[in-house]
Amino acid sequence: MSLAVKDLQASKKFYENLGFEKFHGDEDQGWLIMKNGKTNIGLFQGMFENNILTFNPGWDQDAQNLESFTDAREIQSSLKEKGIDSGDEIETESGPASFMVTDPDGNTILIDQHV
Repeated sequence: MSLAVKDLQASKKFYENLGFEKFHGDEDQGWLIMKNGKTNIGLFQGMFENNILTFNPGWDQDAQNLESFTDAREIQSSLKEKGIDSGDEIETESGPASFMVTDPDGNTILIDQHV
């Protein structure tokens, strides 16, 4: 889950009180990934307006590369075949890629592949 926050430091402290710890990020750039057990949340100040559900093909919950995974291009193609609009087609043949879809209630889902 990627949360759009108004005050990164206040949100960081709040989630620390819930047992989350900084896992990754750059506070000077306005973002942090917080982790509690196997649960990750992203805190993003000033990067987007609403909360986003985020999936990272190619990574496990510790941001470690997976040996086998479904590439974002394949996911996008499958969604297109099912009539789901995923915006512009990914132009690269391999490596990092991302696209977004919107569910029927207006929630944004980000497929964000880093490998």
